[in-house]
Amino acid sequence: MEMVEFGKNDVVWSTGENDGHGGEDVFAGKESDVSAADHLVVMVHGILGSSSDWKYGAEQFVKILPDKVYVHCSERNMAILTLDGVDVMGERLAEEVLEVIKRKPGLKKISFVAHSVGGLVARFAIGKLYRPSKGGSMEQVSTNECKEDSKGLIADLEPVNFITVATPHLGSRGNKQVPFLFGVSAFEKVAGLVIHLIFRRTGRHLFLTDDDEGKSPLLRRMIEDNEEYQFMSALRSFRRRVAYSNVGYDHIVGWRTSSIRRNSELPEWEESVDEKYPHVVYEEHCKAYDVPRESPKEDDGLDELEEELLNGLSRLSWEKVDVSFHSSRLRFAAHSVIQVKDQHMHSEGADVIQHLIDHFLL
Repeated sequence: MEMVEFGKNDVVWSTGENDGHGGEDVFAGKESDVSAADHLVVMVHGILGSSSDWKYGAEQFVKILPDKVYVHCSERNMAILTLDGVDVMGERLAEEVLEVIKRKPGLKKISFVAHSVGGLVARFAIGKLYRPSKGGSMEQVSTNECKEDSKGLIADLEPVNFITVATPHLGSRGNKQVPFLFGVSAFEKVAGLVIHLIFRRTGRHLFLTDDDEGKSPLLRRMIEDNEEYQFMSALRSFRRRVAYSNVGYDHIVGWRTSSIRRNSELPEWEESVDEKYPHVVYEEHCKAYDVPRESPKEDDGLDELEEELLNGLSRLSWEKVDVSFHSSRLRFAAHSVIQVKDQHMHSEGADVIQHLIDHFLL
């Protein structure tokens, strides 16, 4: 196992396996800290990304919580492997998590922190890894059920935080869901027809155009439980679910899809909510509801399928954190800045990472 030290804080970046498929673990350099940590934090990158995309965030976790968390940055789906589809990537991530747990006995809890499409991959993976707690039963969750007290385990660990950062939960095909298409309906329709030529199966999943073996789109299937994957029970089992979203200048993932809202539900925002987090401009705790909300009479940007996704995910409570880089010199790179993908280039997003860690449940 190769270990490389960074800086003066005894933070170590460790490659899990030499074959390049094991993922990378980041933990406090002191052996006592490593032994004490019982909370696995799995960090998942986005499309065409790599494990190093979360390097800054992972290092901050172990600096602030050195004896509490054991951080694993996934690398099973790096680069062009992110084009293989959300389901294929989710299967790989699930296998990777099981390997990490086997490597690190003593873990008791698990959390996920995922960027962009990595949030969808993580949602698929937990559906694969979910098991009802002892004495419970594997109940199928219909589209109209809403039970916040569902108990279960993820890979036999207690699920705590499920955090997504700029993740397209409602897909990418709707109006202004991919902002660099400028909201022009003609461009958006063409994108839906050709996206598979660029992003292959993952593109089909994001634009909700997949119909494998006559099945409904994958993201639609991921708002229900089925015999093979317990998607909603898994998501429900976490003590908290959080969606961080860019309110603007994210040209990859729109505000509506990343925050699981309709246009009419997007909040008004002004200054930061706390001087400690200058880029966090709005926070909202959304309760779960079990009766689908009626669509407003005016055009609200969602088609029928997107409404299903929104209503399905809203059967669970969510913490929603809205972020603005409007005054940033790199505001047009908000999709990367919110994650601090590169510590030197995207350092203005450091307060978002701090907010994420400060509110992290242990």
